[in-house]
Amino acid sequence: MTTALPSLGFAGIGLMGLPMCKRLLAAGYPLTVWNRSPRKCDALLAAGARLASTPAQLCQEADIVLTCLADVAAVREVVFGAQGLASAGRAHQVLVDLSSVEPTATREMAAELAATCAMAWVDAPVSGGVQGAQAGTLAIMVGGEAEPLRRVRDVLLTLGERVTHMGGVGAGQVTKACNQMIVACNALVIAEAVALAERSGVDARLLAQALAGGFADSKPLQILAPQMAENRFTPVKWHVRTLLKDLDGAVKLSHEQGSATPVSGLAAQLMRLHGGKGHLDHDPATLVQLYRQKS
Repeated sequence: MTTALPSLGFAGIGLMGLPMCKRLLAAGYPLTVWNRSPRKCDALLAAGARLASTPAQLCQEADIVLTCLADVAAVREVVFGAQGLASAGRAHQVLVDLSSVEPTATREMAAELAATCAMAWVDAPVSGGVQGAQAGTLAIMVGGEAEPLRRVRDVLLTLGERVTHMGGVGAGQVTKACNQMIVACNALVIAEAVALAERSGVDARLLAQALAGGFADSKPLQILAPQMAENRFTPVKWHVRTLLKDLDGAVKLSHEQGSATPVSGLAAQLMRLHGGKGHLDHDPATLVQLYRQKS
């Protein structure tokens, strides 16, 4: 006897949310979607998803609700705002937050949600970018209790190839902060290296190929270095503002924990400088422009 798949609700149809939802639909999950701008859901509706008019309606129609939102303010508004998820949540439902937000805020919201409607919270930020979301190869780092995670694991494995339970609520977000520290600092030093190669008369388009397989190799190197060297800044696969938000969150977390993050702090300053020049909504490949000297 085949067990029916749980019904899913998904809030936040952005760069990452859209390909995630396409994978969930392709896997056969009944899917209801909500987004502040409903037109972003059109492709999903054409593929068989249903549209909710409010987060509360989304929650009413789903066993598991997934959110993929920009920041803490957006998550809090969708969960606890007027006609938010919490107003319709019930025991035995699970909220899976795929957003990258602050661990302390995550723990506070999870406790508030449990007190409001007994709905479980699983924080499950992801790494792998739009390409990983499209291919279902995301790395997913999870915080939460074992039983809610058991109920949502198959859903997460539709989105990613690896799901790692890091501990209680908020542990996934701590892990994502560590991830973003490494990614952002890597992106900045790749930009420095590309600009140095160019200034020294070396074909920077060959840099990623030359370093492949060595200790300097990484996914960011293989993706960003060719884009930087070839000035391929579109289509935008992720945003400078996202990296900046996550770096600021990581530095704030380090202060809360009494830990030192001087390199990430400098990276945040450089990212803010770049964003202040009009690049917040641009791809991080544009970071190379910080280091190119004008003739």
